[in-house]
Amino acid sequence: MIRTEGITKSFGSLQVLKGIDLTINKGEVVAIVGPSGAGKTTLLQILGTLDVPDSGTLFINGVETVCLSEKKLASFRNQNIGFVFQFHQLLPEFTALENVMIPALIAKEKSTAAEKRAKEILDFLNLSDRMSHKPNELSGGEKQRVAVARALINNPAVILADEPSGSLDSQNKEELHQLFFDLRDQMNQTFVIVTHDEQLATNTDRVIHIKDGRTVDN
Repeated sequence: MIRTEGITKSFGSLQVLKGIDLTINKGEVVAIVGPSGAGKTTLLQILGTLDVPDSGTLFINGVETVCLSEKKLASFRNQNIGFVFQFHQLLPEFTALENVMIPALIAKEKSTAAEKRAKEILDFLNLSDRMSHKPNELSGGEKQRVAVARALINNPAVILADEPSGSLDSQNKEELHQLFFDLRDQMNQTFVIVTHDEQLATNTDRVIHIKDGRTVDN
């Protein structure tokens, strides 16, 4: 479902990625781990098409993304990739429901259909009573579940998560991690998660270690 070949990336004279080859299958929950500065977030940004490699290829659902124009790439990203960040990145002026709807509206989905889909996802995530609340009225765990709902709204091929539980307490962290596995089991959703959380990494289907700019797949 995701395949990279020979991905390299440098920042000035510092080469961060030195030829990344990996394959991620549909319905997998994969953790990417490694020491700080190893290139985990850089790799995730390239997988999410937010950054481009210096060399190498990236295929998502059979599409070679580096060959797409900027406009086509933005559309492809919107329709195929969901993102969950450490600090949720919700827009404070919008309600939970409106935040979840935004990617669907960007994809030119009709507002009635986008709202229906957003409500279904929020209900699935046990947030039906929080739809009209703005981010400052939500707990940390609720904000991250809203962020997951937003990532799911366009039925993406993959959800990329960068330290998604890094700002949560123990209980909310465990609930968020369980949600990832529930979504894999019930929706066959694929997750690629950059994490320092050993418990989460241990429970994933596969752990990819990055060391010295290369991957070691366990």
